[in-house]
Amino acid sequence: PPASAELMIGAYSDFFGKLKALEESLAQRALLIQSKIPEIEKSLKLVTFLKNKEDSGSGDGNSTKITTRYNLADMLHAKAEIDTASGIVNLWLGANVMLEYTYQEAVDLLQTKDTKAKKDLTHTKEDLAAVRNQVITSEVNISRIYNWDVRQKRKERMADAEAKATSS
Repeated sequence: PPASAELMIGAYSDFFGKLKALEESLAQRALLIQSKIPEIEKSLKLVTFLKNKEDSGSGDGNSTKITTRYNLADMLHAKAEIDTASGIVNLWLGANVMLEYTYQEAVDLLQTKDTKAKKDLTHTKEDLAAVRNQVITSEVNISRIYNWDVRQKRKERMADAEAKATSS
C-alpha cells in the first residue's frame, strides 16, 4: 500500500528535526570560531611586536625591556617588565597547557592557527548555508505533502457527496 500522508509528514518532520539540530550545532561552532579569531590575531600581533622589539634592540645597544600591564582576570591587571632579549614567549594553548616558543616559532604557529581558523569559519558558514537550504526545502516539502493530502481528502468528500446524491 502507498504510504499515507501522515507517515510521510512524520518522516519529513524527523528529518527536519535532525537538520535543525545540525543547524544549531554549526551555528554554535561558527560563533566559537569567530570568538577565537580575534584572540589569535591579538596574540599574533603581540608576538610580532615582541619579535620586532628584540630585533631592533639587539644590535645597537637599545633597551629590550618593555613595561606593560596585562590582564590577570576581569577588571584585574598587573604591571610587568618584559625582557624581549630572551626571544622566548609562552603561549596558552588551552586545556591547562602552556608551551614555551621562540618568537619565530610562536609567529609561525599563530599564523597557522589564524589561517586554519579563518578557513574553518568559511567552511562552517558554507555548511550552515547548505543546511539552512535543506531546512527550507524540508519545510516546503512538508507543506506540499500536507496540502496534497488536504486536496485528496476534499476530492474524496466531494466524490462521496456525489455518490450519495446520485443514489438518492
